[in-house]
Amino acid sequence: MPYMTNDTIFTLLNAINPYHWITWLRNRTFDYGIRESRSFETPTICIGNITVGGTGKTPHTEYLIELLQDDYRIAVLSRGYGRKSRGFVSADSNTTARDIGDEPCQMANKFNKITVAVDEKRVRGIETLERRPVPPQVILLDDAFQHRHVKAGLNILLIDRSRPVWYDTLLPIGRLRESANGIKRADIIIITKCPSDISTSEQIEIEKRCAKYKNLPIFFSTMQYGTPYPLFPQQSEGHMQISSDTDILLVTGIARPAPLKAEIERRGAQVILKQYPDHHSFSDKEIADIATAFSKINSNNKLIATTEKDATRLKRHPALPQEIKKHIYVIPIKVSILHNKENMFNQIISDYVRKNQTDCRIP
Repeated sequence: MPYMTNDTIFTLLNAINPYHWITWLRNRTFDYGIRESRSFETPTICIGNITVGGTGKTPHTEYLIELLQDDYRIAVLSRGYGRKSRGFVSADSNTTARDIGDEPCQMANKFNKITVAVDEKRVRGIETLERRPVPPQVILLDDAFQHRHVKAGLNILLIDRSRPVWYDTLLPIGRLRESANGIKRADIIIITKCPSDISTSEQIEIEKRCAKYKNLPIFFSTMQYGTPYPLFPQQSEGHMQISSDTDILLVTGIARPAPLKAEIERRGAQVILKQYPDHHSFSDKEIADIATAFSKINSNNKLIATTEKDATRLKRHPALPQEIKKHIYVIPIKVSILHNKENMFNQIISDYVRKNQTDCRIP
């Protein structure tokens, strides 16, 4: 049998996968105009991926919010994965994760100057936003790279550095939603979750890989974890530094908790991980299990740590015991563009928004 490279193996695996041909045919119907892909007057920026699981869409969407919110009216439109509602829903002060999903709820809680809305039909969602008396000047489409009924003005494709799409296969064997040829629809690629000291040789190899599909701007980003803050500030003692004498029960319902656990351990703390599936809706029994696990930690300096996404589902949970609320802390996360290319990335985004509207600056 002749020697086969890894590339050949992955190509063959995808070629015999029925899901490959289903997604290929679907994309061709949009490429050839058989199915309509709508463009809109409002500048629209899509932040998405071609894999299942976390590539950092929400932190990167929040990066764009912080970049643009002082100059433009921003709306974030998502499908609202895991919500119990249907149709178009716009967040307000009483909205919960059950209404719009955990990640949109997270963004609505963090940014009070923007509009956060969900609709499983993105075209209808954009039309509803544009009909408002004061419509948004920029719409950020969260996780809409495969939602081809909308033709975004700018497509940002996120690729997890630890799970490159060229070394993966399509569902259900692998984690690809479509083949790596989807890279051709992107305008910008961000390689996410990189170490801050990623080597030059690895960057060059990744850039060569991407160039086989399309020559386009490529950026590398890393995740930065901040100081834990209390989920219930009125019942706690304020922000807390994690140190070597801290014992932490880490409660997560995210795709990949390992990097967060490693970061906490890097700060010296002892960590017990209580892991649940991504977007998990905690039952009363599971809340009781969390409280029991925390009570069994024999330490004078202990806390329950969780993510911002999980916090949206925990905060209003009716079964959450009063006695543990003061011990629950949230670890924030932010994105940083590496290698002094943040200004370049910001300029591309700002130029696109500015050039695609008139009289759009906030007075």
